[in-house]
Parts: sequence; structure tokens; C-alpha cells
Amino acid sequence: MRRLIWLGIFLAVIWTAWWAGGSWMMQRGAQQWLQDRRAEGWQADVAGLRSGGFPNRFALTLRGPALADPETGVAFRASDLNIIAPVYWPGYVSLRLPDDPISLATPLMKTQLDLGGATADLRLRPGPRLELEAMALRGGAWALGAGAKTLLAANDLEIAMVQHADAAQSYRFDLGADQFRLGPALRQALRVPGDWPVQFDRFAVQADVRFDQPWDRFAIERRRPQPRQISLGLAQATWGDLNLRLAGTLTIDAAGIPTGKLSVQAQNWREILDLAQAAGLLPGALRRQADDSLSALAGLSGNPNSLDIQLNFAGGIVAVGFIPIGSAPRIVIR
Repeated sequence: MRRLIWLGIFLAVIWTAWWAGGSWMMQRGAQQWLQDRRAEGWQADVAGLRSGGFPNRFALTLRGPALADPETGVAFRASDLNIIAPVYWPGYVSLRLPDDPISLATPLMKTQLDLGGATADLRLRPGPRLELEAMALRGGAWALGAGAKTLLAANDLEIAMVQHADAAQSYRFDLGADQFRLGPALRQALRVPGDWPVQFDRFAVQADVRFDQPWDRFAIERRRPQPRQISLGLAQATWGDLNLRLAGTLTIDAAGIPTGKLSVQAQNWREILDLAQAAGLLPGALRRQADDSLSALAGLSGNPNSLDIQLNFAGGIVAVGFIPIGSAPRIVIR
């Protein structure tokens, strides 16, 4: 019996020492990372660091984190972040986001993202690069706003990103949001009719994306991996009488210019043109041309309210068949 007691004491001491050492290394690693970013010209500040989680997990709370990358112009600020990992393998990380809004800034706009305390679970591969093997972000009601204006919102959010087993640079993405909706400010800017539904009936995306390098810790420290191929299995948005579906594959060059084909199916497509025209995105003359062209294409399917076309991307131009309809967007992650 005495031996069992001493064995228990010995194991408890070893476990405590393991936890204390791991907790210290976790805190020291965070401090060093912030120091390295400041040496590169970043803003990388925290109001304080606090360790916890004994005895079965490592937990680190960052109070008031503020990060800004001068090269990309992307900035992040939050009231706190909680990083949690099990003692047996710190590479299974959970990132608990704050209950209050997160401030995000890009060269295009400043926004506030309220995720209501969502949690991101990350599985990282062992090694100095800490490659991302899988990520799942799940949360309840969320909202994206600019100033006091809500732009987008939904009752839940689910984002999954899983690395392909046979290709470290390729990932499967699944995105869904229940009761996804435009905020009042965005509805007003797009001049959405008042009798249109408040929320989408369905909003989901499934895609496989190959990047120029795997996602790892250097994606934050140095440069974001850039997409080189997007295989869109399905992107669907159903909003009232509108039903839009896209699928296809695009190859993206170093400048972010896509080449490939996308199939587009749209029911009640004229209402999409109505929205674009009301928002000032489609001048009246172009609206008439688009209506005439798409009416002819819809007539081929036998249903004038249903559109089934293929968009061709080549040379920086988007075309329907051989008819150019505009410049292709550049696909670049800042």
C-alpha cells in the first residue's frame, strides 16, 4: 500500500512538473512570437498574459490583443483570446473567441465581427511549421458590421477546413450559415424590396482549394498562401424566389487572374438584374443588353425564368460562350 501511495505521489509530481513546464513554454512562446512580430514592424501588443488549465490542459488567455501587419494593411483587435490545448498533445488547439465584437481592418474597410464566443478547433501536425491539418469553427448567432450598421448576420456559423491526406497544399472547405441574412444597411444600399424575405432559405459552399503552400504558422508571420486552383463542388444561395447555384473549376496564376469554367444555374434571374440595377451596379443601357442576351440564353433551356449558362474565364476576361461580359476578378488573399 505504501508503495502505491509513493507511486501516486511520484506520478503527481511528474504530472505537475510536465504541466508547469508546458505552461511556461506556451506563455514564453507567445511572448517571443509577439516580440518577433514587433521586430518586423508589426503592431503586436497585449495587455497581459495569464496561464491556467491545471491539471488536464494548457490554457493561455491574451488580454487585449492587437495585431496589425503593415505590408497587407490587415489589423485585428479583441478584448481577449483564450488558447486551450490538452496536456497530452498541445497541437490540438482550441481558440475561444470573445463574447464581444472583434475589430477587423483591411485596406478596403473597417468592420466589427461579433461571433458570440465561437470556438475554433485546430489540429496541427507535429513539427516546427505546425501545418494545419484541420480546422472547425462553430458558433451561434453572429453579425458583421461597419460602425453601427449591420451588414451580414446569421443564427449560426459552421466552417470546416480539412487538409487532403495526399496533398499538403490542398484543403476541403465546407461553409454553412443558418438563416443567413443581409443587414438593414446592406438591404438599403442594394435597394432590396421591402416585401423580400428577411433571410436566405439556404446558404452553403463546398469547395476544394489548392494553395501555393500549406497553411502553417508562417501564413501569419510571413505571407498568406495563395489559391492556385479552386474546384467548386457547390455554391448555393436560395433567397425567396431566387435560387442561384454555381459549380466548376478555376486555375489561378501568380497575379490572381483565374482561368477556367463555371456553370451557373439561376431561377428568376431577372430579379437579380433588378437588384443590380436598383443598387446602381448595372446601368439602364447595360441592363437592357443583359436582359436581351440572357433571355435568349434562357429560352434555349425551355424556361424563360431559368438560366443555365457557362462562364468562361480566360485572359482576364469573363465571357458567356464567346461573348465577353466583363473583367475577371483577381483572386488574392491579403
